[in-house]
Amino acid sequence: MRRILTAAVTALVCGVLTGCSGAHSAKGPETYALPAQTARPDEKAMRMRPVSDGDTSFTLLGLTTGMPELVGSHADVRPKGRFTRVRLLVVNEGRTTALLDNTRQQLLTTDGHAYPPDQNAMQVKRQPEHIDLGAAVRLEFDLWFDIPAGTKISGFLLFGGPTLTDLLDKQGTELKLS
Repeated sequence: MRRILTAAVTALVCGVLTGCSGAHSAKGPETYALPAQTARPDEKAMRMRPVSDGDTSFTLLGLTTGMPELVGSHADVRPKGRFTRVRLLVVNEGRTTALLDNTRQQLLTTDGHAYPPDQNAMQVKRQPEHIDLGAAVRLEFDLWFDIPAGTKISGFLLFGGPTLTDLLDKQGTELKLS
């Protein structure tokens, strides 16, 4: 009986010690292995840290500047200046829906101007104006801007949707390029 009790206690202690010092705590959280995507021929792949506005995080994936026109399935469009295409990854980190209004996103320039997405370009390229981003949902899309030729981009002002601390989503978050 004493041998059985000793063996059971030893097995229990070894199991507890193995569980406490095992691979779970040293390895960290699991991550997804997402396949790399090739940037479009005229696009610069960006490697930047995400920024957050409330429960919504934004990652700049790609940037294309100085585009003299865009071609859609039913129309070709020329800008007043030059088109800039911004590829974003947006993630709702929250437990409720994030209501994104992409008409509010802004491209910021070094001369202090802010430009909203170009409505015609967004429609021709069939990009969403409003997104009902569910809890824990990831989404990639483009924003199209028409800015004066030669203008330098400093970053973006991004709005992730209303939150309990910013019910009107007035503040936004800045994503700086430098």
